Amino acid sequence: MKKLSLYVWLIILLAISLVAIVPKGHAEVLMRNQHFSDQKLEQTGKQNDASQLQNKDKLPVSPEMQDAMERQLTNVSTNNVQSDGLTMFERIVKYVHSGFVHIIPMGIDHILFVLGLFLVAATMKQLLLQVTVFTLSHSITLGLAASGYIGLSSDIVEPLIALSIAYIAYENIANRHSGNMRLAIIFVFGLLHGLGFAFVLQEFGVPSDSFLTALFAFNIGVELGQLSVIAAAYVLFYYWRHKPSYRFFVQVPLSIFIGLIGVYWTIERLVM
Repeated sequence: MKKLSLYVWLIILLAISLVAIVPKGHAEVLMRNQHFSDQKLEQTGKQNDASQLQNKDKLPVSPEMQDAMERQLTNVSTNNVQSDGLTMFERIVKYVHSGFVHIIPMGIDHILFVLGLFLVAATMKQLLLQVTVFTLSHSITLGLAASGYIGLSSDIVEPLIALSIAYIAYENIANRHSGNMRLAIIFVFGLLHGLGFAFVLQEFGVPSDSFLTALFAFNIGVELGQLSVIAAAYVLFYYWRHKPSYRFFVQVPLSIFIGLIGVYWTIERLVM
């Protein structure tokens, strides 16, 4: 019965994920319907910018997406610029830093997801395998979306990212050790998180003459952020990790906490 329920969850999430990945032309229409259209900003000027800035905290989105909105409202859009005028080294530093800060401290969604993976992994090898699968999957959608081949609607992706956090927490509570089915689930969730990363990268701006360099550097920053979260968690829970009381005092309580946050964010992003 457990395996059946896992398959049902996976099928549902795959179906919804496909809805989130739309053709480029349709994606552009969806993006124009967002609260922070570049054309509207140019037409309405600073008064409209200030009004949207006041309302940004009401949007049911993640912190890093809110920051992207604020940056776009207060600066001239740099999407698809021909050149950023930076040297190769300066560009790499800029985008690595951007990727890192969108995990630490702004990517609370992604931090909780990675912590969820950490809590249930029986060994460091198992944890690194799961993180590798997550990295590969979010790199796929990050690259495709940033290249313009696929698009996303934040109204769909953001609730699904929150739901992925809640589900990982549920898995931690229901199963003492993660199984092979979890890798498939992590891969699907990674596709969703990659779409979220791509939105932030697009709003940050990518020079067309150095697209691959900027994309690669941003992704490296994201991975460094994730590895930093894992390293900090490992140091913090090293004493408990191999004790019989680890599940009772660490794994289950923290998973419940993470799960409740994920459920709350899912509902908030659906109803607001």
